[in-house]
Parts: sequence; structure tokens; C-alpha cells
Amino acid sequence: MIDYEFPLNEKVRTLLRLEDLFARMAHFIEYAQGMDHHAALITLFEILEVASRADLKSELLQELERQKRNLSALHNNPAISEGALDAILAEIEGASADILAMPGKTGQHLRENEWLMGIKQRAVMPGGTCEFDLPSYHYWQEQDAGTRRENLQAWLVPFLPLRSGLEIILRLLRESGKVLHFTAHHGSFQQMQGGRVAQMLRVSLSSDLACIPEVGANKYAINIRFIAANYAAKTTLFEQDVPFDLTFCSLPS
Repeated sequence: MIDYEFPLNEKVRTLLRLEDLFARMAHFIEYAQGMDHHAALITLFEILEVASRADLKSELLQELERQKRNLSALHNNPAISEGALDAILAEIEGASADILAMPGKTGQHLRENEWLMGIKQRAVMPGGTCEFDLPSYHYWQEQDAGTRRENLQAWLVPFLPLRSGLEIILRLLRESGKVLHFTAHHGSFQQMQGGRVAQMLRVSLSSDLACIPEVGANKYAINIRFIAANYAAKTTLFEQDVPFDLTFCSLPS
């Protein structure tokens, strides 16, 4: 099965982008070649841009507090494991405390590093980080992998409280959904919403089906078109019946 997640508001969209960037950063840091660490540094610059949204920290803290309040109300519920509940509440408290302890503006430690900002400025130009443009960066890439990895991890550490917070929220969001089974006849599917609004939809279908979902949703209806996975031709509808799973994910408010 291939899962496709579609955020339905800007907050979830931002969290999913950051989740993907943190995963990419972790992947490239583990390798040893200079090109891998170049990819890690470019990803770090992307994290900086997304994480610097002025209201991100406050939104994370508000959502964590909201979920802490909702989960705390489940104490003494016989259907809920007290141990598991206490563990997630402790996780939320720890993440909230770490975000509150973040000093100043997010990413300021990178903005104050002239060397890194010089690389960032050049990186948006095609081929702008060649050795003749940035000889000091070429020198850094020629250092041993351990030194480069230590640098990258040190630059990443101030962002990690955000990663911890968003991982908790996205985990709770994903676990909130109930899987429903549908078939898109001739590649098209529509369902009326009746005013119900999800925060994220997950569409899951067999990897044997050569098609890709396109989702449009509002509080009135969900529309899904399955597009043929044809990388060379123009977009065409996949005109076969497509069985798929649809999950509505929404955190309690």
C-alpha cells in the first residue's frame, strides 16, 4: 500500500513539511560524503525558512496544551491504559517545556553566522556553491566526516524542540482517524461532508495501481480524482475502478 496524506489547513501543512525536512536532515547527516552533507545543509536552510514562521511556537504550545487537557480527562476511564496515558502526558509536558525554553527568534543562531548565511545566499543560485564561488565551503566539505557531522548536529540542535512537539501532534492526529473502505468508480469519488471538517485526509491504495490521488475537500464535500501515473504525457484520468482506504484525521478541539 502507498499512503498519501493531504493536510486541510495551514497548520497541519506546516507540520508535515517540517516533519519531512527533519527526516531528510537525519538521513543525510548519517552519510559520510561531502555531497551528502551538502544536501543536509541545504535541508537545514529549508528548516530555517519553514520554522521561522512567527506563530509556529505559540501554535505548537497551544495545541500541546489542548491535547494535554483532552487526554487528562481520560483518567479513570477503564478502556484506557493509565500507564500509556501517563507516558504521553509526560511526553507532552517535556516537549512544551523545551519549546518554552527556546531562546529568542527561531533560527537566530544561523542568521548570526555570516559564513552560513553566505552559503545560503549562494545556494539559491544554480551551481552557486561551486568551489570557486565558495572556497571556504569547499574547505569545509574536505574535512573529515566526523567534523562535518558535529557541525551539522550543532546547527540542528536548537530546532529539535520543535521536532519533538510536532511529532507528538502528528502522531495523535494520525491515530485519531478511522479507516473507511471505498471504491472510486472510473477514477472518481465524491462524498458529502455534512459540515464535518477533518484536519488531514489519508488515502491508501495498492502500489500495483498505476495512479495517484488528487484531493479537493471542504466542509461540504470531498472530491478525489485518481490520475494515471504517466510521467511523460499530459495529465489524464485513471478510468478504472480504484479500491482505496480513506482516513479522516482530526484532533479534538
